[in-house]
Parts: sequence; structure tokens; C-alpha cells
Amino acid sequence: MILHRKASWLRTLFSFRGSTIVHTWPRLLLATLVAILVTWAHFEHDLLSVHHLTTTPFTLIGLALGIFLGFRNNTSYDRFWEGRKLWGAVVNNTRSLARQTLTMVRSSDDDVTAFRAENVRRVIAYAHALRMHLRDERNFDELQSLLDADEWAALEAEVNPPIAILQRLGDRFAEAHVRGWIHPMHWPVLEGSLTALTDVQGGCERIKATPIPFIYNILMHRIVAVYCFALPFGLVESVGMFTPVVVALVSYAFFGLDAVGDEIEDPFGLHPNDLPLSTITRMIEVNLRQRLGETELPPLLEPVDSILS
Repeated sequence: MILHRKASWLRTLFSFRGSTIVHTWPRLLLATLVAILVTWAHFEHDLLSVHHLTTTPFTLIGLALGIFLGFRNNTSYDRFWEGRKLWGAVVNNTRSLARQTLTMVRSSDDDVTAFRAENVRRVIAYAHALRMHLRDERNFDELQSLLDADEWAALEAEVNPPIAILQRLGDRFAEAHVRGWIHPMHWPVLEGSLTALTDVQGGCERIKATPIPFIYNILMHRIVAVYCFALPFGLVESVGMFTPVVVALVSYAFFGLDAVGDEIEDPFGLHPNDLPLSTITRMIEVNLRQRLGETELPPLLEPVDSILS
């Protein structure tokens, strides 16, 4: 995620980091070159222009296209914002589960302290595993210090590692309940926290596994491309030598709007405008390790070149 420092209007205007121009400049350049070619052919040889073609069709199509692009981008942003709300729930639920583990698991048995610490670390491992699961990452090295050796080794064979960790948490709480470490009235509370994490994960997986229908995306891409590359034929009669400039400005707007929807459609990726899941999970880890009384904590992640990962 790009952090927006307070900057002047002029500095923001000429900022390229995170802007759509990074992705759209090849097609924008091509559309402008086509406009230059059409303008040159029209004025030098009276070719490549369609006489009596006015700007009216392009005005009508452009209005409809702008509405459709706006709808598509609103849909993409809804997915982005829902993803952020779900990860806010991950933060809250992991904190709650850690607190419940430390306060509701009680016994005079000496093993209970180690049990509480073990499961709080397992909650930390779950947050990291969920982030990796949503980003299609399979390197579990950072979980090795949080889980016992057998559980960590078994993750490699799991299709859904975070669910496996939740299952292990449930099993361990069930064992504690049988041993009398958890009061019967507290058992449903812990189970409810595990269920809440499962529900949040399901919401994240729904966003990841259900992109905007491809037929809608391909229609938008095609209409934008046809519109921008056909535009100089309709403008050259009325705009003249300024046709390439007008085409470049209009193409920048439509190609940019088209690219925005693609950029934020999947909020869990590694693009600069995606959610900073690594930063969020590191914050969860630091918060929960402090609850265990640890003092040697990993540092909170700082932005690199104004980007949080």
C-alpha cells in the first residue's frame, strides 16, 4: 500500500509512483502514434479520415463508457474495502483470542503457563499463514519458531494451512477443557472466537476466488481500445492538428480508469496499491508477543520508498 504523505498539489500532479501511467503508457503511446499518423495522412494526402463523421457518436459512446467504467471501478473498490474490513476483523479476533487464552485457561498445574504461550504463538502463526495463503505463498520458514516441529512440518502437505492451524487450536482447547483448565462456560467463548476467524477467512477466500467476471473485463478492455484508437478519425476534421493532443488526453483518462479497476480488484496481492498484509501480520505478532511478556520483539515494518508491503 502506498502511503500518501501530505504534499503540494503540484507534487501530487507529477507523481508517477502508484499512478496508472506505469501500466498504461504503452497503449497510450500507441494510441497517440495512431492519432499522429491519422492527422499526418489527413493533412498531407487527405487519407485515413472519414468525411462527414462528427464527434457526436464518440460523445455518446464516451458518456456510456465512462458510466460503465465507473461502475466497474466501484465494484473493484468495494472488493478492496471489504478486504480491508475483513483484515480489521482478523486483527480484532486474534487479539481477542489471545486475551481469552491468557485469561480463561486457568489451573494450578505448572503446564498451563506453557500451554497458554504455545497457543498464543499458534494464533500468531495463523495470522501469518492466512496472509501467505491469500498470496499463494508456501514458504513457512517464519512459522518454524511459532509451532512445534511436527505441526510445522505437516503444513507443507496442507492445502489450506491456516485452517489446519485453527484445527490444532481447537484440538488443544478441547484437551484443556477435558483436563479442567477451561471452565464449561468459557469453552463456548473460545469456540466462538475460532468460528469468527473461520468466517473471516472464508470472506477473504471468497474475494480471492471470485474475481469480477472475465466477460465484463474483456468487454471493457475492448470497448476502451476501440474507442481510443478510432477517436482520431472522428476528431481530425474538427480538431485538426491538435488531434494527437486531444486523443492522448482522452486515452489517458479511459485507459487509466480501465487500469484502476484491474489494479485494486484483488486486494491481497503484492502490487503497490494492494493491502499491506505483511505490515498487519507483523503488528499482530508484536502485539501478541507483548501479551506474553516478551521483550525481544521483531520490529514493526516501515514503508520502503513510501510503500508498505
